[in-house]
Amino acid sequence: MNIPTPHIEVAKQGIIAPTVIMPGDPLRAKFIAENFLTEVNQFNFVRNMFGYTGKYNGKTISVMASGMGQPSIGIYSYELYSFYNVEQIIRVGSAGSYDRDVKIYDIVLVKDSWSESNYARTQSGNTRDILHPDARLNQHISETAKKLGIPILEARIHSSDVFYRQRFEDYLDIRKNHGCVAVEMEAFALFANAIVLKKKAACILTISDSLVTHEATTAVERQDGFTKMIKLTLESI
Repeated sequence: MNIPTPHIEVAKQGIIAPTVIMPGDPLRAKFIAENFLTEVNQFNFVRNMFGYTGKYNGKTISVMASGMGQPSIGIYSYELYSFYNVEQIIRVGSAGSYDRDVKIYDIVLVKDSWSESNYARTQSGNTRDILHPDARLNQHISETAKKLGIPILEARIHSSDVFYRQRFEDYLDIRKNHGCVAVEMEAFALFANAIVLKKKAACILTISDSLVTHEATTAVERQDGFTKMIKLTLESI
């Protein structure tokens, strides 16, 4: 039985499925629910961190926003895993490219995440700075991408605690020393929670801007435009 937590209060008309798609933006969660799912019920309104359950090709799936940053996804993913019987979470999000060859709208399946964050150390004593998604889940997503003819790049990314760095050029050292092709702000914490709770996690990203070329998508494009990534995620499930 689902019991309300401080941040997720399941409404009477909805339940949370074992598989959750987790974008950062609540409006992206709403977009996915309204445009890809049927028989949709909204199960969470708390703090406007929208959560929905519906069906895709007959399979029950939930989608819920995580908010921005590792502490935020840390809270929501932990509660979903621990209190709502969620078995796997697939983060879908945007990322900034560190590599000239990784271009706007390219899709990255995260092979592993490097971070200087203390999230895992503080949460569970995990001192590793590189964390991995579930290998089987990643393999399934990769195979689904091939079947759909959707090109993806399987690579290491940087999960940062900081969006606005005072030293913009730091990304050059991170690319060189740690092999990260892009940056986002949530995957490392999601993987940390999945590892400690013995659950599954994966992360699929669409490149929204480039630190190399300074190209960028708009907020509306990031909210509504990453349909290939969403389609790949749903078909993988």
